[in-house]
Order: sequence, then structure tokens, then C-alpha cells
Amino acid sequence: MEKWKTVKSTYLHKSPFGNIRKDQCELPDGAVIDEYYVNEYPDWVNAVVLTRENRIVLVEQYRHAGGDFYLEVPAGKKEDNETHEEGLIREVKEETGYVSSKEPILLGEFMVNPATQTNKVKTYLIVEAYKAYEQDLDVTEDVRIRLFDFESFGSLITTNQIRTQLFTAHAYYMARNYVLEKQINK
Repeated sequence: MEKWKTVKSTYLHKSPFGNIRKDQCELPDGAVIDEYYVNEYPDWVNAVVLTRENRIVLVEQYRHAGGDFYLEVPAGKKEDNETHEEGLIREVKEETGYVSSKEPILLGEFMVNPATQTNKVKTYLIVEAYKAYEQDLDVTEDVRIRLFDFESFGSLITTNQIRTQLFTAHAYYMARNYVLEKQINK
């Protein structure tokens, strides 16, 4: 297999939230795709936050494109010169008020949708979290904190008893797998 060649790129839209680019691509067999659209978004971080009581800390908020309220793991993008871990800790603290003396555990780094998007998400696990602060939200954020039993949260996902999105489900099952492996290896 060979990679495609980008013959020409044109930006159709640029904003702080992301860019839309139109590429002309030549395939290895010589065929040309004149209009291949790419969404350039910033990378982000998210975390499964577990309290000392083994409860998962989620945020519930309205998502306009989905037209409803969704339960999600805390997430956001790093700012300026922050490391991914620093950005994650700040986002969790701002959205939930929860902190931990333990370092975040990296569960994985994944492309979001490499067919049309350029961004990645790094997923972490934060353990032994406790509420130490009030939320510090942006003016456009309206976020409700929700706690669920970590062990039984998966059944809420698989039985569609909650409204969530793929990244939360994925993060939960990665964290659950990590926790189960650590218990087996004790």
C-alpha cells in the first residue's frame, strides 16, 4: 500500500474551533480526487475520574449538534504551553472541582476519525479523586456533575439507560479493563 499524495490544499474556513480544508489528492493508481474535505481540530484529553468511594465523576451538559443533554467524562484541550497531563488536571478541576494527589494514568492515545479529522484524543484514568473546589466554568458552559457507581455504569451504557457519546463509553471500558487487570495482577 502507498499513501495518497496531496496535490493542492485550500482552506474553506478557519476558526479557533477548527478549520475546514479541501484537498486535491492523487491516489497510488493515478486516480485523482478533486474534493476531499478534512476537518482540522485541536487534540484533546479526557479522563475517567474515580473517587475514593469508587464512583465515576461525569459531567452532564447540552450538546447543540446532538440536540440533547449528554453524560460525558470530563474533557478539553490543553492550553498554551501545558502538557497533556496539566491540561487534563486543569479541565477536570474546572469542570468538576475534583482533584487527586495521584498522577493521571495514560490509558491510550487515538485518532478521533482519521478519514476526515486530524485530531487525537488522549484518555486517562484519575483515581482517588475528591471534591476540593467549586466548578470554574466558562461563560458558555452549563455543566452538572453526576456521580455513578463505577462497577455498574457499564450496564447503563449497554442498556441505553443514559444518553452518552462514544468517547465516554470508550474511556469507561478502557478504564474498567485497566482496573480489572490491576486487580487480577495483585
